[in-house]
Amino acid sequence: MSNLITINTLPRRDVKIEPAAVRRDWMEATPYRFAYRCLPLNIANAHGWHILTPSGFRCRWNGGAEQSAFEFEYENPQDPPAVSHFGSGILTFHIPAVITTPEGVSTFCTGPINRPKAGIYPMSGIIETDWLQFTFTMNWQAMEPDTWIEFEKDEPYCMIFPVRLDEIESYEMEVRSIEETPELQAGFEAYSKSRLEFNDKLKTSDPADGSARWQKHYFRGKFDGEKQATHRTALNLAQPKRT
Repeated sequence: MSNLITINTLPRRDVKIEPAAVRRDWMEATPYRFAYRCLPLNIANAHGWHILTPSGFRCRWNGGAEQSAFEFEYENPQDPPAVSHFGSGILTFHIPAVITTPEGVSTFCTGPINRPKAGIYPMSGIIETDWLQFTFTMNWQAMEPDTWIEFEKDEPYCMIFPVRLDEIESYEMEVRSIEETPELQAGFEAYSKSRLEFNDKLKTSDPADGSARWQKHYFRGKFDGEKQATHRTALNLAQPKRT
């Protein structure tokens, strides 16, 4: 099965797209940059491709439901990156490309993961790009009236990654007590004991090396035994090729 995702740009238009980076400003600002110790955050941050704003702008929503409730100031008024299209405080980016994916593969479209933006919230959608022959939009919901919101040039406004709708439907789920799986319960209790002892030790000794404040079991992919064969500490997404 082909794994090719194609970004078919519209005539005389372009799309700035790149693999999503792990780096986040708010994570950089945490003490010892400790937020990067959370491997699930790192993997989610990089789980897709970012589409970048072609030029900067700022906008302000007055709280109304009409399209005119947004006020805009664009760096490039001749080609505005985003507009008020739906009303109700929704900011719309028109992606100038038709995205196509293999049969059965849809595109999850959302804001940059773990990259909060004051005053506005990214909306998410799943598009059946295996048959769609039209563009789609990335939308953000303004949350605070009378607040200026700024998007800088080359700031990511959209994140995309492939999903299979038939795959998630194939899963079943059940809820049961952990006591029904003694091996899992024993592992959980051993980990909990180790974690408690580690945190108690930190209360009485503050290691000079910031990395020593981090237990690293999950990051290393093991707790008591061999490293898990499927464990990942990073993603290596393909750079879009230009033709």
